Amino acid sequence: MSTVINCDMGEAFSVYKLGEDEKLMPLISLANVACGFHGSDPNHMRKTVRLAKEHDVRVGAHPSFPDMQGFGRRPMVIEREELANIILYQIGALSAFLRAEGMELNHIKPHGALYGMAARNENVAHAICDAAEVFDVPLLGMKYTLHEKVYQERGMAFLAEYYADLEYNDDGSLIITREHDPVDPQLAAARSVRAIEDGQTESVNGKDVGVGSDCICVHSDTPNAVDVALAVREAIQPYQIVAV
Repeated sequence: MSTVINCDMGEAFSVYKLGEDEKLMPLISLANVACGFHGSDPNHMRKTVRLAKEHDVRVGAHPSFPDMQGFGRRPMVIEREELANIILYQIGALSAFLRAEGMELNHIKPHGALYGMAARNENVAHAICDAAEVFDVPLLGMKYTLHEKVYQERGMAFLAEYYADLEYNDDGSLIITREHDPVDPQLAAARSVRAIEDGQTESVNGKDVGVGSDCICVHSDTPNAVDVALAVREAIQPYQIVAV
């Protein structure tokens, strides 16, 4: 059993700050960096890449639907080729900043509603693969969903993640809200350990559901994200590995 912590971050825009990236970066192994369509902009993308380099954190692209006002958490209906191009555009932008800093793209993790729809809609999952296969890096997603099925059928490396700071429905799907509430750090840590050891978590209604745990996700926009990351980091230390 092995796992690392990943974090959705780099989501500030213009003069608007979101998340404690400077405090979170030293606590994680993988940074999922926003690519400008739900959060971030060129200046913040480069700043986040430089911060990750400073702390030896591997960087992945965090593309979304083109939905800045909804923070990428509203479902959209876009045909497969156009959606693949939208995703490719975003990954390409982040890749340019990585290249400028002498770094390589490590992985891809869709954001928000794009992530959620790909778990249950084959066209969306395939659109993600259409863009991702250009870069030949792992895709992050949820075990026992179309993420796992479609990505692996397409020959993509797949990393199953567990969400330390989100609730799960009885069917194993995530409860994704426009704004995240604070969570109990110790509860998040205990749930993360159970996900690693048992491959299960408790749903919002108390039902056990299967989950993966190649990596544990903490969102930078969770109000107490630093406390959550610290607790999870300490709890999963025996299961951490050097590289993903």
